[in-house]
Amino acid sequence: MSKAAEFAVILKMNPMFADLGADELARISSLCHTEHLATGEMLFQKGDPGDALFGVRRGQIRIETGASDGSRLTLNFMGPGDLFGEVAVLDGFSRTADATAGEPTELFVLRREDFLSHLEREPKVAIKIIMLLCQRIRWQSERMEESVLQPLPVRLARRLCALASDFGSEVHISQEQLGVFVGAARESVNRQLQLWRKDGILDLQRGRILLQNMGKLMAVARNE
Repeated sequence: MSKAAEFAVILKMNPMFADLGADELARISSLCHTEHLATGEMLFQKGDPGDALFGVRRGQIRIETGASDGSRLTLNFMGPGDLFGEVAVLDGFSRTADATAGEPTELFVLRREDFLSHLEREPKVAIKIIMLLCQRIRWQSERMEESVLQPLPVRLARRLCALASDFGSEVHISQEQLGVFVGAARESVNRQLQLWRKDGILDLQRGRILLQNMGKLMAVARNE
């Protein structure tokens, strides 16, 4: 399979492009090129112009920000098949966080100027983008509701389930980073993880969490 065909598969998995036909996806994917990053190499920094859309072919990208004490906090992980930068590639505004390779990484890159030229020719893609942005608004509203109404175990279980769906049962994330995700102090996150450890739901190792009973974890995520 050619690289352009691989990128078309990634596009197809994203809500922005899911309803497009094979020919249309092929035209969009033909606009991309690839970029390689070494472990720890920065893709972009906060404040850089939003000039491209990225798809992860292999490797991992960490979306990070700086904490008040000078440390780094990971806000999200992007693995193979993930697409990111959709909003920035549309409005061209500056990036709101840093993106760094967590391991040797190869990316598909679709430049903003090429993509916007395509949108001018294909308005149905623009309609899909509107739908995507509406979905993001809904997602943000749900996260706000979670932070106010849902207890910590539910928020934490939902985040771990989401990470597991992308990276499998071995999740590389610190407890501090999990706290940022769910809006809780590291100490509170640790207490809950220790309870789940005793129940056999997961095991804790340095910098990673091994999920051992997804059934129980998903039940907590559903608030059952």
